[in-house]
Amino acid sequence: MLKQRGEKTANGKWSTPSAERNKGPILDVLERVLPRRGLVLEIASGTGQHVVHFAKALSGLTWQPSDPDLELRESIAQRVEEEKLANVGPPIELEVTRLPWPLQTADAVVCINMIHVAPWSATLALLKGARALLPAQHVLFLYGPYRRHGQHTSKSNEQFDSDLRAHNADWGLRDLETVSETAASSGFVLAEIVEMPANNFSLIFKRT
Repeated sequence: MLKQRGEKTANGKWSTPSAERNKGPILDVLERVLPRRGLVLEIASGTGQHVVHFAKALSGLTWQPSDPDLELRESIAQRVEEEKLANVGPPIELEVTRLPWPLQTADAVVCINMIHVAPWSATLALLKGARALLPAQHVLFLYGPYRRHGQHTSKSNEQFDSDLRAHNADWGLRDLETVSETAASSGFVLAEIVEMPANNFSLIFKRT
């Protein structure tokens, strides 16, 4: 789905307009909620637009991008090399439902625009994998569109949800309250909800 919404440039990098638009607002939240030092694992890094932007601004952190798609990992690696970023590790192959993940520990986990383009089992695996990595009180950051109390927050989100489910019946916008309740049963407390541009939300969970 990501590739269908993005495009591959002549030099082999993938790019999506939405990542270019939302990387700034997301960084504003991350600057406030992430630790000053430590390792941040990004799940489903996609094109690499996000991790490069974040790593340049938050240079005290070490960033570990990941993606199950080889072409996207190559795109990430190319962007990191072009920017000469010493605080970004080589992208690793990580399929979120394949537990345990190929990492022993992390100081934060960031996952942007994944859970609505994956089956619900991926959200459950994300919570389980993050719980295994994170120390108490450390952050799991989720970003994307959500329903609130079973209702869409905009007509555009409703149409987006319909398009996703037509593409794959296991995909679709999740109910924020359901995600929060499921996270609570997995060892996370929802510390903050931040309304974002274009009817998206940042959810800041902390490991209990």
